[in-house]
Amino acid sequence: MSSLSAFRIRRAADILLSGGLITHPTEAVWGLACLPSFPAATARLLDLKQRHPAKGLILVAHDASCFAPLIDPLPAEVRQRMLDAWPAAVTFVVPDPHGWAAPWVRGSHDSVAIRVSGHPLTSALSRAVGGPLISTSANPSGANPARTALKARQYFGERLDYYLVGETGGASRPSRILDALTGEAFRE
Repeated sequence: MSSLSAFRIRRAADILLSGGLITHPTEAVWGLACLPSFPAATARLLDLKQRHPAKGLILVAHDASCFAPLIDPLPAEVRQRMLDAWPAAVTFVVPDPHGWAAPWVRGSHDSVAIRVSGHPLTSALSRAVGGPLISTSANPSGANPARTALKARQYFGERLDYYLVGETGGASRPSRILDALTGEAFRE
C-alpha cells in the first residue's frame, strides 16, 4: 500500500473513530460507512439514505474473528460455509439472540447481516478502526448505488465527512445476501 493510501485510510479511520460518516469503495459499489458504536452517526447515515431504521444494516470487517460472538455458536457446517465464502462480496444474515449487535444495526430483526470484505481499502479501513464498520450502498433509497466517487458526491455532496479515494473491486453487483442457516438468498 502506498504512503498516500495509508494516509487516506488513517484519515478516514480517524473520522470514523470520532463519530463521522464517510464514503468508500467496496467490491462493486461505493458504500456509506460509520462505526456501529456511534448511534448518532448511524442515525445520520439512515437519514441521508432515507432508509427506515427497521430494515437493519450490514456490518463489514477485515476478518471473521471480528464476528466471533456471532459465528462461534453456529453449527460447524454453517461456520465452515461462511469461512469458505469469505473474503468476498457475500453477506450472511446470522442469528443474534444475545444482542451482540446494537439495535440500531439490527433494526427490527433478531439477526444481523455480516460480511468479511475482500476489497483492500474496505479491509484496511476495518483493520484501522479495530473492528467492523456499518457499510451500506452510497445512494438514497430507491436510487441506483453509486459506482463512482463522483456519483456518491452527486448524491451527498458536502453532507459527508470524508470521501476515501479508491476504486471499486470490479464486481458487477452489490454483495449477495444469504441466510446463514438455510442458505436462502435475500439478494442474489
